[in-house]
Amino acid sequence: MAVLSKIRERSMFLIIIIGLALFAFVLDPSTLGDFFNSSKMNEVGEVNGESITTQEFIQEVEKYKQQVGANVPEMQAVNAVWENIIRKKIYQNQLAEAGITIGEADVWNELVSAPFVQNNPDYQNEAGLFDEQKFKQFLADTKENNKDLWAQWSAYMNQVKENLSTTTYNNLITAGLRASLKEGENEYMYENKKLSAEYVYVPFTSISDSLVKIKKSEVEAYIKDHEADFKVDASVDISYVTFDITPTAADENALKADVASLIEDFKLATNDAIFLSENESDTSLNDVFQFKNQVNAQVSESIFSGAKGDVFGPYNDNGYLKISKITEIAQMPDSVKASHILIPFLGSQRASADVTRTEEDAKKFADSLLTVIKSKKATFETLAKEHSSDKSNADKGGDLDWFNYNTMTPEFRDYTFKGKTGDLGVVKTPFGFHIIKIDQQKNNQNVVKLATLSRKIVPSEATENEVFRNAEEFSLALSNNKKFDDVAKQKNYTAKPAVGIKALDENVPGLGMQRQIVSWAFNKDTKVGDFKRFDLEVKHVVVTLTATQEKGLMSADKAINTVRPILVNEKKAAMLADKLQGSNLQDIAKKNNTNVRSAEGVTLKSPTLSGVGVEPKIVGAMYNAKENKIYNSVVGDRGVYTFKVTKKENPVALPNYEINRSRIADTRKNSTYKMYEAIKKASNIEDNRAAIYSGN
Repeated sequence: MAVLSKIRERSMFLIIIIGLALFAFVLDPSTLGDFFNSSKMNEVGEVNGESITTQEFIQEVEKYKQQVGANVPEMQAVNAVWENIIRKKIYQNQLAEAGITIGEADVWNELVSAPFVQNNPDYQNEAGLFDEQKFKQFLADTKENNKDLWAQWSAYMNQVKENLSTTTYNNLITAGLRASLKEGENEYMYENKKLSAEYVYVPFTSISDSLVKIKKSEVEAYIKDHEADFKVDASVDISYVTFDITPTAADENALKADVASLIEDFKLATNDAIFLSENESDTSLNDVFQFKNQVNAQVSESIFSGAKGDVFGPYNDNGYLKISKITEIAQMPDSVKASHILIPFLGSQRASADVTRTEEDAKKFADSLLTVIKSKKATFETLAKEHSSDKSNADKGGDLDWFNYNTMTPEFRDYTFKGKTGDLGVVKTPFGFHIIKIDQQKNNQNVVKLATLSRKIVPSEATENEVFRNAEEFSLALSNNKKFDDVAKQKNYTAKPAVGIKALDENVPGLGMQRQIVSWAFNKDTKVGDFKRFDLEVKHVVVTLTATQEKGLMSADKAINTVRPILVNEKKAAMLADKLQGSNLQDIAKKNNTNVRSAEGVTLKSPTLSGVGVEPKIVGAMYNAKENKIYNSVVGDRGVYTFKVTKKENPVALPNYEINRSRIADTRKNSTYKMYEAIKKASNIEDNRAAIYSGN
């Protein structure tokens, strides 16, 4: 029986694993044997020697989807869960090494101090104070009688424990991240000491880039010397041509003729809602008045000169072909100023917890207030302050100020825009009963109600077939061993690149969420130069794999755009070094056909040289230089310098440096994210997710 019990417990996991294996088999039959290799099946990764099992990971992904909604993209869920698990295990490891344990008492203390627990009436005694025993009894009863609710409480308590782990570790670290007054003094000096200097500056741009040759071997050597800056995950580059399935002019004209054929029947229709439904309108009947500026400009003049029953169109409106029929014409202001007193009832929207009036009682009370106001209109403001539940304007006597036609809920809108200035009445809305006073109206004008039949302009079947044929012809041309870019150019298509796509990415730049393309590009059978047509929702796309990058150091070809400017400037600096040697700034300037420049009041906080720009390296060198000593051929970000510091001016000493010290300490204490990233970088993390979620 024990064996059968274990099998039942693991049945869902086995179903998921087998399902994933079969899915991988469909994508690539050769992966089935690899998938059931024990290391690949049982582990999705490892953190500091502690494995992350596939079962654990899949369960967490499913739990995450349930929490945030089923529509979350698969890889977004996978990546979010991965980061959560990594963070959890890193903090657990750090606490274990420090000999710190988060116990049940710690979790319980955190739980009972939560405001939503403390303030819940179910856990309070007769005096309205939190009763810990009542809360314990509630949890015990829930565990015994309500498994679903207990599961939620258990998950919450686990989350509390994880949060405590993180908070405890961060607090331990930040407790030691203090700063001394001497550090505060040094910061003050660094930021406010002013430097004056004379210098000769020769920019890198004085030497043409064409005179500097960079070898591939030099790029490779630079990458090896700066490995930390060029470590990369496995990635691929692709290029693609899209074949958009969009309607043609012929498609639009055919649809226009179809819509136009309905005009006479539309005029004769007695039930416009049924007419729209029977003739497959993409929009339903709109029973709202429209002002002239809200009607499509192509037909607004005609419509507002027309009569009830007239039909206008067809006209193109934001990708739809439409015909519109005037169903009602009226005069209406474009804005109204009104006041109200809101009386909610039990069950009305946004009613506060203390509302106990029934709908009938609320109506009677609103009517009684209206009677009082009609007998003496001056009481409106006072009654609004005393009785209106709309506290946003109750203090202003219920004044809502000016609003336009589409601002208020329909019942409120219709009363205030169809009525006239001075009207008083009671109107029911989803929020309760409103005693409304129309204070002012302005800009009376014609308005219309329109019944509009609309059809979305979509490509015809012939157009879809033509686009598909073009994509197939492009693929066929590639099958003849022709280069992707050459075929695209020959057929006047634009080939678009997507660079640096990673194995667990879901988004393809320019194409959106296209996991299928990423999986194909990372499939072990896909080679550089291979291509494939993908049929997307509103387009076909032909994709070719242009390059692959193995996990490790970035290739020289990939790094060239980053490394080349650095190496070019290094070589230019060497070429300029001899020209800026000497013991006299004037002679050095003359030799380089330039002038001696001056810098006044420069600080480390603002390391800018007038006429040159930001040069932190040079200002830093000046800060540590001796006065009146010439320093030759100092390399900056923009060129090479020879300089002499003529003056160093210390700032006025402060009575104490507590403000600076506190700022340093606060900055350190608020760097827990950087602290975590540093721990993460130092951790040994093995990520095998690609074995499950990519096409390898």
